[in-house]
Amino acid sequence: MVTLQTIEVQEDEQGVRLDRWFKRHFPTLGHGQLEKFLRKGQVRLDGKRVKSSVRVVMGQRIRIPPLTLDERPRLKTKLAANVTDQDVEMLLQSVIYKDDHIIAVNKPAGLAVQGGSGTSKHIDAMLNSLQFEMKERPKLIHRLDKDTSGVLLLARSAKAASYLTKAFKTRKVHKIYWAVVVGLPKIKYGKIDMALEKQGSKFGEKVVADKNGKRAITYYRTVDNASNKSTWLAMMPETGRTHQLRVHCAELGTPILGDGKYGGTKAFLEGADGIDKQLHLHSKAIKFPHPDGGFFQVVADLSPHMKKSWKYLGFDEKLVVDPFEDFYEQWYENNVE
Repeated sequence: MVTLQTIEVQEDEQGVRLDRWFKRHFPTLGHGQLEKFLRKGQVRLDGKRVKSSVRVVMGQRIRIPPLTLDERPRLKTKLAANVTDQDVEMLLQSVIYKDDHIIAVNKPAGLAVQGGSGTSKHIDAMLNSLQFEMKERPKLIHRLDKDTSGVLLLARSAKAASYLTKAFKTRKVHKIYWAVVVGLPKIKYGKIDMALEKQGSKFGEKVVADKNGKRAITYYRTVDNASNKSTWLAMMPETGRTHQLRVHCAELGTPILGDGKYGGTKAFLEGADGIDKQLHLHSKAIKFPHPDGGFFQVVADLSPHMKKSWKYLGFDEKLVVDPFEDFYEQWYENNVE
């Protein structure tokens, strides 16, 4: 089951009938089921009950109820041997958006995107389960660390993959991460421009600040803090280096909560029994040029352990999604043709 969500009507969808809008975004949802949702008021347009024939207007917000995926087509290809039905259902439950070109998943913390040493269960091994009605298997176009949760985009065709990969490489993708860091940054918002280098050790690969490494840039802003002991930090990476946000936060003197690899014992709050000892880093939103045209945004709810911490620390997750909006127009003009 996909959780309750709200999707904003985009410019290129202006004037489209509501039932055709659903056909584009949720092709496996039958018309009869949509009509049932509308009769019960489970689907709403700007909070109001409507009929399937109404034409949507740019900027309107469509309420999408939790959708069961029992009507999904049978898989055309076999799954990897180590993937169970429970794994498939978990991944299907993580789908937060789907159209003809992309699928967006709210990746659970602890699930790897690709395999590696000692990692046999990962999203790449389960992509066939997200094929639905398409002839092609979905394709990975970017990565998230295993312990990082949040928005992960998948391309549904080779053409879409090429388009989106180019967008990532040319920095036309706007990514927003939320984190809890231990302590309070001395400067509440700014830009971190610090080169990073991978180093191997007997404990495995680790990334360190090194002036001879690859340039890494992160914009950050303080959203809220709890008694100066922990801070809700929003970050917008301009580059995509391995462990970039984790290293940059540690170098600020405020390691990400739960990140013992880069923060050691300083990455944990003493006496905070209401907080899980997991990495508190979440890919909250991605804005990107859509293959159909226009600029599109996908937003992902916090993972369960981070929701728990937000409540414990007194943070209001509805306060903001993207605190960088005040200079975003300039960023857009510089990065998107």
